[in-house]
Amino acid sequence: MTGLQQSYRPADTSAELVDMPIGMLLAQRCAQHPDRVALVGTRHGTGERVRLTYRQLYTEAVQTAAALSHLAEPGRSIAVWAPNVVEWTVIQYAAALAGLVLVALNPVLRDDELEYALTHSGAAVLLHADVSRDYPMAEVASRVTARIPGLQRISLSEDRWRAPDTDQAMALPDVSPDAVAMLQYTSGTTGRPKGVALTHRALVNVARLTLETADARTGAVCVNPLPMFHTAGCVIATLGPLWLVGTAVLIDRFTPAGALEVLRAEQPDVLFYVPAILEALLAVQRAERPPAPRIPIIMGGAALVSPELIDGAAEVFGATVLNLFGQTELAPVLSMTRPGDSREDRLATVGRPLAQVECKIVDPASGAVVAVGEPGEICARGYQQFVGYLHDPAATAVTVDADGFVHTGDLGAMDERGYLTVTGRLKDVIIRGGENISPADVERQLAGHPGITDIAVLGLPDDRWGEIVAAVLRAVGDPADIAKNLVAQAQSVLAPYKVPSRWFVADEFPVTPTGKVRKFALRDAILRGELREL
Repeated sequence: MTGLQQSYRPADTSAELVDMPIGMLLAQRCAQHPDRVALVGTRHGTGERVRLTYRQLYTEAVQTAAALSHLAEPGRSIAVWAPNVVEWTVIQYAAALAGLVLVALNPVLRDDELEYALTHSGAAVLLHADVSRDYPMAEVASRVTARIPGLQRISLSEDRWRAPDTDQAMALPDVSPDAVAMLQYTSGTTGRPKGVALTHRALVNVARLTLETADARTGAVCVNPLPMFHTAGCVIATLGPLWLVGTAVLIDRFTPAGALEVLRAEQPDVLFYVPAILEALLAVQRAERPPAPRIPIIMGGAALVSPELIDGAAEVFGATVLNLFGQTELAPVLSMTRPGDSREDRLATVGRPLAQVECKIVDPASGAVVAVGEPGEICARGYQQFVGYLHDPAATAVTVDADGFVHTGDLGAMDERGYLTVTGRLKDVIIRGGENISPADVERQLAGHPGITDIAVLGLPDDRWGEIVAAVLRAVGDPADIAKNLVAQAQSVLAPYKVPSRWFVADEFPVTPTGKVRKFALRDAILRGELREL
């Protein structure tokens, strides 16, 4: 579309939506291509690398769905807490077949964080790994679930989360495409993560349209080093290959050298990335100089992607690098660059919205749509938007306006062609390597130390992670000793990626007339070198 006068782009209706739940799509693919490889990955506990055909994957999913149906009724939530193992994908499909809501949990959650998610979601069952990167998940799960009445805990090492008789599949329920398929916990600005409810229709169609817009071929081999508990990993990188009758290749524990070995062995059509992963792959490939794997499509985002990174991946891997933009509440892709876009558009924009979604840029204060090229808040409305925040209608009402548009909290501009450029964020969220971190959540865990009168947590720019977590203290006593104690405290109660990696001290905090800390002023002072680093 050309000639836009306002920053509003109507939905492109040239692509029709498909009307089926996730389990039905898997069943169709099994019936059509039973012997094609569907999933490559590592088994939990054994480290065995397996290659499952569509028939094998569907059989395992049906067995698991039958077992889960005896543990929870349709519509109830079950939680999966594990790294990128084959069982994660099996459970995802099993939950879909059984009409259960899958609660996707980060495997690094600490006790308090895990207890909150399980309690808030009302999960009937927790399926968990025993260990991940030396983190004793079984011990943590045992402690936490003992405090939650009625919650069943099952290790992935046990057999009782699978039923041996696939004939029980006949008892599986009919599942509506509009039923909630997944609950994702995402950090906002007010502390505790919010539960984002997403439907089967949203997940299937976003995955399909994203891969089709990328011009990925039918049968594409897609390598996924992204964590499965994020929508990028369990939606785009899982259901996308399913739509294409392709192969999803899981990398269970990312290391640059190990991932490059997988890429050379699997000869993928698609690699999914966040900037930190792609940067690490490029650095090792350039340093060691073995034959570089050829990767036709590299697609991802989750932070601003530098032109150097895009050009570097194109040069080293021979790839078309596509930049995606969105958020969990949009399941998760709103817009993306296309293979046919100009180099300038691929380097400087996040492309155009996917089909079947409207987009507008509004003045954050008035809510009015701004003129083309003017900055404002990016908003979207479409089939893929979330149903709401679980148990939080007030937060849902703040995020979704009276016209049904989701306010992303991201700032940007739209040109006359409908291309989007992201310029910043309205909301106070730190995005470190694709992980959303609520500063308020970190501050809550660190507050109360007798040696500090105030603490402010904020994001600082970082070449590798996009942003890192930093903390600024107003201290009474020795700030260095206080910071050391706070680091130990943070490590005991927060997931590692939330722990501040840089600590600063200030005599006073700049505040608004209402007393709110002006964090952007603190950030600017740090970048100018005006605050002492501990």
